[in-house]
Amino acid sequence: MTTATKQAGARAGVKTNRRLNWRRIGTNVLAILFSVVWLFPVYWMTITAFKPRSEVMTTQPVFIPTHWSLENFRTAMFETNFFVNLKNSVIVTFVAIIVSVFFAFLACASLTLYRFRGRRTIMVMILAMQMIPGTAMLIPQFIVFNQFGLLNKYIGLILAYIATVLPFSIWNMRGFFLSIPKDIFESARVEGASEWQILRRITFPLVAPGVVSTSVFAFITAWNDYLMAYTFMKDQTKYTLPVWLSSFSTPAGTDFGGQMAASVLFSLPVVVFFMIVQRNIAKGITTGAVK
Repeated sequence: MTTATKQAGARAGVKTNRRLNWRRIGTNVLAILFSVVWLFPVYWMTITAFKPRSEVMTTQPVFIPTHWSLENFRTAMFETNFFVNLKNSVIVTFVAIIVSVFFAFLACASLTLYRFRGRRTIMVMILAMQMIPGTAMLIPQFIVFNQFGLLNKYIGLILAYIATVLPFSIWNMRGFFLSIPKDIFESARVEGASEWQILRRITFPLVAPGVVSTSVFAFITAWNDYLMAYTFMKDQTKYTLPVWLSSFSTPAGTDFGGQMAASVLFSLPVVVFFMIVQRNIAKGITTGAVK
């Protein structure tokens, strides 16, 4: 190879590195801009919650409070039905999660580990149910619940949440079941394990990350729901936290400081759950998507 050829190759390599560096810089700048746009509402909500009332509504925006105050949190927690609505949210959300994940686990086990007629039809029906918008099902659910006396009761709202999250739970958990080698189950049967022992001692530990990620998505869906809770619950003492948030806006005006403090309190459980199990969520998304 001649000297001229080597110099030309070196110049081409330098140009390629410069192009990659500019592309990397552009990507980082876009990522930073996207993060700023996404984080600013969260930042504004948080600092507004800690502002005194005199700094909440000003002609000039106050980006850093001069006097930090917990008055808005005291108002949100002790001058409203916060603890009653928190209890309602915890009851309906966790019961809905436990029941939906339990049935999703059994449904995935039957649809992926066993062969029977109509299996594909059931999967298509579950997928079709997942595609239907929740608002389209609201009026039919209201009519059915009204006929069965389930309005303004925990059980009615829990059933509505189960119907909402169960199709997604089945499809999300199905990817974990498909990734399990079938030889494991055959070996367990040869060793004399019953079907329940296989489900409890072999299948469940292997799909545990999928159960966790599915539970978090179900938690976020049920915890953040406003429309069903407001439609199916008529008694204010049975409202959940999303409905409680709207109580800070009245015909007389909006308590923005109290509403921002309430939003912080409402968001904390979701953020904590997400931070704890974020690795399992990412794994659940990729596994469910691939399969």
